[in-house]
Amino acid sequence: MVYYPRDMTGFGRHVPAPPWPDDAKLAVQFVVNYEEGGERCLLHGDSESEAFLSEIVGAAPWPGQRHWNMESIYEYGARTGFWRLFDLFTAQNIPVTVFGVATALARAPEQVAAMKQAGWEIASHGLKWIDYKDYTPAEERAEIVQAIRMHEAVVGTPPSGWYTGRCSENTVDLVAEQGICTYQADSYADDLPYYQDTPSGPQLMVPYTLDANDMRFATPQGFNSGQQFFDYLKDTFDVLYAEGIAGKARIMNIGLHCRLAGRPGRLQAVQSFIDYAAQKTGVWFASRLSIAECWQAAYPYQPVYRPSQMAKEDFVSAFGSVFEHSPWVAEQAYDTEISPAIDTATGLHSALCRQFRLASPEQRLAVLNAHPDLAGKLAKAKQLTNASTIEQASAGLDLLTEAQQLAFTKLNEAYKRKFAFPFIIAVKGLSASEIESIFEQRLGNTKEQEFAEACQQVEKIARLRLIDLFAQNVTGNK
Repeated sequence: MVYYPRDMTGFGRHVPAPPWPDDAKLAVQFVVNYEEGGERCLLHGDSESEAFLSEIVGAAPWPGQRHWNMESIYEYGARTGFWRLFDLFTAQNIPVTVFGVATALARAPEQVAAMKQAGWEIASHGLKWIDYKDYTPAEERAEIVQAIRMHEAVVGTPPSGWYTGRCSENTVDLVAEQGICTYQADSYADDLPYYQDTPSGPQLMVPYTLDANDMRFATPQGFNSGQQFFDYLKDTFDVLYAEGIAGKARIMNIGLHCRLAGRPGRLQAVQSFIDYAAQKTGVWFASRLSIAECWQAAYPYQPVYRPSQMAKEDFVSAFGSVFEHSPWVAEQAYDTEISPAIDTATGLHSALCRQFRLASPEQRLAVLNAHPDLAGKLAKAKQLTNASTIEQASAGLDLLTEAQQLAFTKLNEAYKRKFAFPFIIAVKGLSASEIESIFEQRLGNTKEQEFAEACQQVEKIARLRLIDLFAQNVTGNK
C-alpha cells in the first residue's frame, strides 16, 4: 500500500453556509506580520544576514556579515511602518491579528503595549523569522516550546493562534502537540477553516494567503503600485462576497508587513480597500481567533469516516463486496494508492472502478458472472447477498406475480443463452415493469455492446452501494 497523505478534496462542491454574526456574507481578516527584530541577523546568533521580503532587489544572504541596509529596512518596519498601520486600523476600529515573532515582540515593548491597548489578537509567528525546513523534529519542537514561553512572558498570555510561515512538514503536528492553540494558519489550502487530523487530535486550520498579501511588492511577479494592490484586493473581495451572497461561507485573508504596507506609497491602497469593503452590507471585519471560535461553534469537529485510515483487512472486509463477490477489486485498490481522496463515496468509487477497468476481460466477466439473476433461484432461496436482497426488494422483485415471475425466468434464460452472463442492471428507482422493458430492449444488443453495458451497470451498482455505506457511517462533514 502506498499512502498519499494530501487532501485534494476538501469541501468540494459542498461548501458550508456562512456562520458569521449578523448574517454576514463575508469575513474579512487583516494580518499584520510583526517580524522586525526576529529576522536572520548576526546580532541574533544567526550565521548570515536576512534576504527575504525587502526592498532590496535580488538580495542574498551575507554569510558571517551584517547587512546594514537590510537591517535598516526591517528597522523602518518597527520604527515607522508599524505605527502607520496601527493608526490606520485603530482609527477605523478594524480588528487585527498580529503574527508576532517571539524574539521580535521581545524587542518591541512599545509596539506590544499598543497592540494590547487596541485589543489586537497577538498570535505566534514562531521563535524567529527563519526557515525551519531543515530542522529535525526535536530541534523544531524545542524552538516551538521556547517561542510559547517567550510569547507568554512578553504578551502576558500564551498564543491562541500559530503561523510559522517558513515551516517544515512537521510544524503543524509539533504545534498541535502543545495543546494551546485554538487554530493554526500554516496552510494555504482553502478559503475556509477546516479540521486537520494530527497525532495529538484534530486541529482547526484557518488558512492564510500569499496572494492578497503585500509581500507581492517584494517578489518579481508582484505589485508595482498601490493601485495594483487595491485592484487585486477589490477583485478578490468581489468574488468572495458574491459567493457569500450565494450561500457559500468565505474568508478574505489580507496579509500585511510593517516594512512593506507601512510605506506611505502603499498605505493608501489599504485605506481605499477598507473604505470600499465597509460600504458593503453583510461584511464582518474580524480577528482570526474570532473567526476560529465562530467556526467551531457553528461547525464543531465531528469524526469523519475515513477508509484511508483502515488496515487492509478492514478495508477489504468493508468494501470487498461492493463489486459482487469480487474482493480482489478492493484489494488491488488498497495496494495501489490510498489517500484522503477515497474518504468520500465518489472518491472510493473512482479508486475501485479504476481497478475494475484495468482488469482483463476475463476478470471483468467473472465479476459479471458473480451477480445473481433478477428474481432468480437464489432470490427465491433467500441466498442473495444482503446488498442484492435489498436492491431487488427495492424494485419489488420479491413481490412479483406468477406471470411476472415466469416472464423474468424466460428473460433470464434467453439473456444467458445469448450473452453467457447474467442480466445486470442498477434497479434503484425502477419498477419491475420498467426493468422488464429494459431487459427486453437489451436482448437486442450485440455481445460487445452488452458486455460494455453490463460493466457500466456494475459500476453504477457499486456507486449506489458506496453511497449507502457512507450514509451509514458518516457522522459529520469534513
